[in-house]
Amino acid sequence: MGRLTGGDPSLLRRINSAVVLHALRAAEAPTLTDLVNVTGLSRPTVEGVVEGLMDTGLVVEAAAEEGAARRQGRPARRFRFRVEAGHLLGIEIGPHRIAALLADLGGRVRGSAQVEVSETAPADERLDQVRVAVADLLKRSGVARGSLRAVGVASPGIVEADGTIRLGTALPQWTGLPLGERLRRSFRCPVLVENDANAAAVAEHWKGAAVGSDDVVFVLAGLSPGAGSLIGGRLHRGFGGAAGEIGALHLLGREATPEEVLSTTGEPLHPLDEAQVARVFTMAGQGDAGAKAAVERYLRRLVHDVAALVLALDPELVVVGGWAAGPAGVLEPLRRELARYCLRPPRVAQSLLGEAAVATGALRLALDHVEEQLFAVEGTVTARRRTGV
Repeated sequence: MGRLTGGDPSLLRRINSAVVLHALRAAEAPTLTDLVNVTGLSRPTVEGVVEGLMDTGLVVEAAAEEGAARRQGRPARRFRFRVEAGHLLGIEIGPHRIAALLADLGGRVRGSAQVEVSETAPADERLDQVRVAVADLLKRSGVARGSLRAVGVASPGIVEADGTIRLGTALPQWTGLPLGERLRRSFRCPVLVENDANAAAVAEHWKGAAVGSDDVVFVLAGLSPGAGSLIGGRLHRGFGGAAGEIGALHLLGREATPEEVLSTTGEPLHPLDEAQVARVFTMAGQGDAGAKAAVERYLRRLVHDVAALVLALDPELVVVGGWAAGPAGVLEPLRRELARYCLRPPRVAQSLLGEAAVATGALRLALDHVEEQLFAVEGTVTARRRTGV
């Protein structure tokens, strides 16, 4: 291991640059004096860092404020972080659609695209539709592909660290697919792949129902429910990326398949798709006895699965999203049953982001990656230690 010394000039420059850039991003057109006061660095150091950041294109001199009171002498120069210096993509690859969000380096969404896709589409066709959606979005937004700094992708399945889908039963030909590798051929920037429920949990924590809560379970309620968890504000993926796969719990002593659980006739429901299940929920709302019994079985299984996760993690909040969250009316049954089963029942809330949660979480993952590159001083020091520099 290399020795890290306090006088390492390249490390000090990196730290100073990250500190100044962070201050610039947090403020609105600060002066050099403002930056000196905020960072505690000397004026010559701040001046040098700002000039260097201007050379990279991340910082620009701000225009003079319109209507500002005139003062004697030359006005102080002001600077701003150029959020337009790069862009980010968040992509959801789902059974029925591809959704993409485009944002600037401040995380503000600048455009979106959506392409419908058949649930039976093979992997190659589904990836082609991803490329179609991205190309359309970039063209309409006037953004060059080379401007992309990072791409976040969210998909059903257990995702390996390199973006390979170790197990994915919701999409045809998804198990074993090197999704990250395939998508990196289309981009000249990092591509980060994550499970869809994990991404949705990140999104709700960023700008949804879980803002301000750091211990959260997000439940993606569907035919085979999944969940994503934040512990202390950090995504918990588990050792192999399989944390939160509560849809598999019915294999442990509960032999009924989803097709049997949602049956209204005693025969397995076929085909088991969202349209069929939505019809069952509609029939239940209209008073059909068989459909009401099917919905009750579905809710009971969902509640038991979520209760197991809540007992293990003791979250402050459970957020429910996914297509079944609305028609199934799961919130009240969840509250009631979690109060019955759990030693300390959490709050239960419905997703505020709805169907945008997964793509929004993928976008946040891309933003996290860029912010770590730009601002994470601790990560820089750790990396230098790890590489022996």
